[in-house]
Amino acid sequence: MNRNWWMVFIAGLFEIAWVIGLKHSHHALAWCGTAAAVLISMDLLIRASKRLPIGTAYAVFTGIGTTGTVVTEMLFFGEPFRIAKLLLILLLIGGVIGLKMITKPAKDGQGQGGV
Repeated sequence: MNRNWWMVFIAGLFEIAWVIGLKHSHHALAWCGTAAAVLISMDLLIRASKRLPIGTAYAVFTGIGTTGTVVTEMLFFGEPFRIAKLLLILLLIGGVIGLKMITKPAKDGQGQGGV
């Protein structure tokens, strides 16, 4: 996995942090951490999308964020576990992996399409 995909992956981890922070922050320090996670997440995604196709990078980013948020809520915050939810998460992961596998960065170092 190249450096740009690593940035998308790390951005997705920060997305998990800020989404959970939106629900569970109850004091100023936690809100500051949530805001920092938003900024870091978006910065990494923007940097990576300059060299990757934006549609695929964003799909992978949101897939990581969605999967991580649902799993974290179930493991640590008492969200009910449902088989249907697990199957849909697995379907999402399969789609994200498929997109990642068929996408190649542009040879000139620029994202495909766009401005």
